[in-house]
Amino acid sequence: MTARAVLVGCAKLPEGDGDERAVLPALAEIGVTAGWAVWDDDAADFATADLVILRATWDYTARRADFLDWCASVPTLRNSVDVVHWNTDKTYLLDLESAGVPIVPTRLVPPGTEPDWPDVPFVLKPTVGAGSRGAARFAGGSGDAAAHLRSLHQRGHAVLLQPYQSSVDAEGETALVFFGGVYSHAFTKAAMLTGAGVDGSGLFVSEKLGPVEPEPGFRALAEDVLDAAVERLGGRRADLLYARVDVVRGDDGRPVLLELELAEPSLGFAHADAAAPLRFASAVRQQLR
Repeated sequence: MTARAVLVGCAKLPEGDGDERAVLPALAEIGVTAGWAVWDDDAADFATADLVILRATWDYTARRADFLDWCASVPTLRNSVDVVHWNTDKTYLLDLESAGVPIVPTRLVPPGTEPDWPDVPFVLKPTVGAGSRGAARFAGGSGDAAAHLRSLHQRGHAVLLQPYQSSVDAEGETALVFFGGVYSHAFTKAAMLTGAGVDGSGLFVSEKLGPVEPEPGFRALAEDVLDAAVERLGGRRADLLYARVDVVRGDDGRPVLLELELAEPSLGFAHADAAAPLRFASAVRQQLR
């Protein structure tokens, strides 16, 4: 079998952030030629690709409508445009909560409204955002939070308000990665809303990552999250080329969902075992068939 895949970046990261360095050789070993292209480059050839794989399209947040139109124009896109449309607005968390998934408590604050401000530490984040840009942590009360909320609203964003999970300071987040609906590996992400700088591209907050063996409760929640997501989307787990489930420990000690990333997440290859790119390559072959 021979096939051509295109990994998709953006103008500031036309070949991603380097995490996929081992992916292209792994694909080549099983007959898939792969290269990079920028999603909004008119000269890029997506039409003849057997598979078009979103990887580092992290500038889409400023032009989400244009980005979704482009996604709809690429029939071999993975994950599919329906998945991307649902997952690039963080109100999907409320859909999953309605399906019984335990999530970090989340309130939606639409433009023109203001919440009852918590008196405990909390986070504000835009519903459409990537790389933690626009997210900020506050100590409690309105204070600077009201100004940040107005700034996000003025830019047209609806906003999520979530109590800050104190376990993140000690444990960070656990990101569990799946290929073709099957668990592959996990890595940790240290707390990012405590003054971490923005990457040189300006597209994401710098992260401190590391490998981890997730505890069974985190694994079980991640499996439940994927099942609930595909039921909501009307597909199968195998339809998802990749998924990343970000889990934290809630204040009661139980795992809760922070985010589900199905559009263009970092997959932590640099912090996984050497076989992870091979598992990804096999999942690509499965999608091709």
